[in-house]
Amino acid sequence: MKILSFFARAILPLWLILFSFAPIVAQGGSVSPDDEIGLHRLLSEIERLVDNSGGIVGVGAFHIESGRSVWLNGDVRFPMASTYKVPIAVQLLSRVDGDEISLADMIELDPTDIHPGSGTISNLFDDPGVALSVRNLLELMLLISDNSATDLSLSSAGGPTAVNARMTELEIGELSVNRPTSVLIADFYGVEAPADGKITMDEFLRRSSSVSEADRDAARTAFSTDLRDTATPRAMVKLLESVWEGSALSPSSTALFKDIMLRVQTGMGRIKGVLPPGTEVGHKTGTIGGTTNDVGYIYLPDDSGHVITVIFVKDSNRPVEAREATIAQIARAIYDYFLFNPAP
Repeated sequence: MKILSFFARAILPLWLILFSFAPIVAQGGSVSPDDEIGLHRLLSEIERLVDNSGGIVGVGAFHIESGRSVWLNGDVRFPMASTYKVPIAVQLLSRVDGDEISLADMIELDPTDIHPGSGTISNLFDDPGVALSVRNLLELMLLISDNSATDLSLSSAGGPTAVNARMTELEIGELSVNRPTSVLIADFYGVEAPADGKITMDEFLRRSSSVSEADRDAARTAFSTDLRDTATPRAMVKLLESVWEGSALSPSSTALFKDIMLRVQTGMGRIKGVLPPGTEVGHKTGTIGGTTNDVGYIYLPDDSGHVITVIFVKDSNRPVEAREATIAQIARAIYDYFLFNPAP
């Protein structure tokens, strides 16, 4: 399948890391327990670090073993971008646990299943008749954030309605999955796409080439305030906690989820960016427009426990590298505090 040169130069770099324009607004922070002086100092350091992001920052840090936490804009909705692949994965594995589907089930690919994103599946589709297992799709979705694999995984998970129903069962509010990646991307760029996301790459590119710059700018502005496919830091932390403690998935699915997250190959400059070499981090990144995210687990050394770390940046007017540096610095502050203060 040929990709038009204008697309490769102008649009694809943003889509490779899928998943918007305002100055920083007042940040709202809190800690638990409220009387721990060190946590207040950690929050102050996080508030100092957000300025370089050029946008609005949301942070949730929860030390699993002690139950202590720090929040910045913890109840503000942020576009999840590709971090929305975490709830999709949880619902997909929930269906596996319920014997509704199997990780070994084979899914045949259709031309309308090929979407912009990391190119593994697009390259495979050069030969007709490609089929991938549910486990293949799950790993491609999380490990390299392949968008074609994501939409096939979302379908196997039962679609957005099933994902959101599972979040309700887990008592996780303020988090919703609403669109396939192809539709989410189309909405960001002002491209008309069918609601089910079934559109060939050639047709997508044809429609994209006819969108005016004014319409594209209007679409990006609308995307910034759209509540679809968004979450609060608190909701994402709760979801990651539910997986960790074993209430969301079976032991085997929990182990698989953690293993895949530890092997993620994107976003090395974010949560991992300035942590000590060798620090284990199980995470999932997301980027689109002015949004840059990273969420997951930091494994502290010396039996100091684990910190669920969620860092969202939205509406940034700074380069992605500046946002990533902010995420990395905040993650290091969180790492240092809980490493040296593992228990209250």
